[in-house]
Amino acid sequence: MTGTTSARRTTQFGHLAIAYDDRVLRPRSWTTAQARWASELLATCPAGPVLELCCGAGQIGLLAAALTGRPVVMVDADPVACYFARENARGAGLADRVDVRCADLGAALAPYERFALVIADPPWVPTGAVARFPRDPVTAIDGGADGLGPARACLRAAGRHVLPGGAVVLQTGPRQPPAVRAEAGAHGLRVVDARHYGERGSLVRLEPAGREV
Repeated sequence: MTGTTSARRTTQFGHLAIAYDDRVLRPRSWTTAQARWASELLATCPAGPVLELCCGAGQIGLLAAALTGRPVVMVDADPVACYFARENARGAGLADRVDVRCADLGAALAPYERFALVIADPPWVPTGAVARFPRDPVTAIDGGADGLGPARACLRAAGRHVLPGGAVVLQTGPRQPPAVRAEAGAHGLRVVDARHYGERGSLVRLEPAGREV
């Protein structure tokens, strides 16, 4: 991308080298857990691609793709994030299996598209608390008044597009899994597991509500 002055950086994410700059959220090393959990679940998910919502620089979906061989569709509304997601896919040798779409969640997917697994990493910091994180781009962390606005949009998209027998792995704030559990049914999903990583965040696993556990 030309005409920018932000310093480009590279960080290790699993075995991948991920490029980013200050305009996008810095990849957090702990979120390799989200990619690894997704890759474990894909071993028993149906055939089909992976969908990553709010992909940022693309590191989580790319690591899942590298670990499983699945194709991935990545969605983000930020053009800078999409630029880095494409660059990182090329750098990882995965460009032929990665489709990056720069669009709002409601416009990025065709009604007929279905995915074996959905990864979602939405902003989850309540608007009133974003000033606590001055190094992070506001648009990458602002989750609305209660921190759950983008998560609701991800649940809506996941419920519409995950295959029967598929799974969803959603990243949330450390105290948000109970609220996600309460919201999930409205989108045809149910929470079946959650993993907590202290104040860094939580990961919530969901499945289509009609699936037997």
